[in-house]
Amino acid sequence: MRRNETPEGKSVRLLRVGEQVRHALSDVLMRGDVHDETLTKHMVSVTEVRMSTDLRHATAFVKPLLGSDEAVVLKALRTNTAYLQSEVASRVNTRFAAKLKFLIDESFDEGTHIDQLLRRPDVARDLAGDGQGDAGVPDTAAD
Repeated sequence: MRRNETPEGKSVRLLRVGEQVRHALSDVLMRGDVHDETLTKHMVSVTEVRMSTDLRHATAFVKPLLGSDEAVVLKALRTNTAYLQSEVASRVNTRFAAKLKFLIDESFDEGTHIDQLLRRPDVARDLAGDGQGDAGVPDTAAD
C-alpha cells in the first residue's frame, strides 16, 4: 500500500476532491441556482462522487428525496450538466473542470432489500443459531 492510499486502495486525493465536488454540487442544488422547474420542485441528495484517477471525470450518485421521480430528476440533471459543471469548476480548485456524469444511487434500495431479507422468519431462525446445518442435520464440532 502506498503512503497516500487508504486501506481500500483509493487515493486520499481522489477521495478529497470527490468530497469537494459533492459539497459544491449539493450546494448548487440546495440553493436552487439551477433554473430548472424539475430540480426546483425536487430535493436532490448527492450521496457520493467518485473521481477518475486523472480527476477529469466525476460520477455523481444522486437520490431524489423519498426516491420519487428518479427518472425525471436524472433527466433534468443531465440536461443541466454544462451549467452544473461550470458551477462546480468555479468552486473546486483543480487544474481541469471535471466532466460530470449522474447516476441514481441504488445503495439505499439494496440496503432496504437486505434488511427485508434479514427480517424474514426463515432467515431470522437461521441467524438465531438453532444448531441445525444446511440439511437440517445438527452441526458437529470438528474432531
